Amino acid sequence: MSDRYCVFGNPVGHSKSPAIHAAFAAQCRQDLSYEAILAPLDGFAESMRAFAAAGGCGANVTVPFKEQACRLATRLAARAELAGAVNTLVFNGPDILGDNTDGAGLLRDLSTNLTCRIAGQRVLLLGAGGAARGVVGPLLDARPAALVIANRTAGRARELAQRFAGPAPLLGCAYPEVAGLSFDLVINATSASLTGELPPLPGGVFASGSLAYDMMYGQGPTPFLVFAGSHGAACLADGLGMLVEQAAEAFHVWRGVRPETAPVLAMLRAALAR
Repeated sequence: MSDRYCVFGNPVGHSKSPAIHAAFAAQCRQDLSYEAILAPLDGFAESMRAFAAAGGCGANVTVPFKEQACRLATRLAARAELAGAVNTLVFNGPDILGDNTDGAGLLRDLSTNLTCRIAGQRVLLLGAGGAARGVVGPLLDARPAALVIANRTAGRARELAQRFAGPAPLLGCAYPEVAGLSFDLVINATSASLTGELPPLPGGVFASGSLAYDMMYGQGPTPFLVFAGSHGAACLADGLGMLVEQAAEAFHVWRGVRPETAPVLAMLRAALAR
């Protein structure tokens, strides 16, 4: 019987994770199955425990359950503990390991796939939820000139900035407070694009030559990328590459082998273009 894995989310029907992990399994000759599970907004813990009890070996976690998964894990990898959010679970009887591969996936997509330099750059991160929490540490490790976290609720952004406070310039604020500032890299870590919405971002934040990056993806440009393109961003990128790269990191956590991501990303791009 194949080892069972899944992704929990709400919504989750759009997820490419089953196709990604099926491709990884074939490439690495691993015997596993992977499915998408729609967890009720008030029933994530029950869904997770039922899957583990039925023999599930591990799971990915997407919006809006990453912070809840962190609280439910019995132990945390260092990067998940620092983030306060979990996107990868490993089940071993009563033991539930929580990990976070989002930051590794984002940095690999930016640096390898997009050849984007972060060191010395001004970075704006939109959102302060589970997706943002997983990438702040790796972004700071890449030594930007400054990192600003903007959120609808300023208190959540400030709390996240305080959590990662260190020698690097780091600020948490509300969206209106970034008016008059400009950034070389603007990352949308909110889930607004899933519902066709846009964070309330001032238009002048995109510096000359800047990259606008949306962690979400779709068949066409997301509302955030459309907005960025019309307000001066030189380059636009969606989160499909990050999805594939963080999935490869999770696959390595589960199976001990690291798949090649380039052919899987090319396969997904071709499918979206059809």
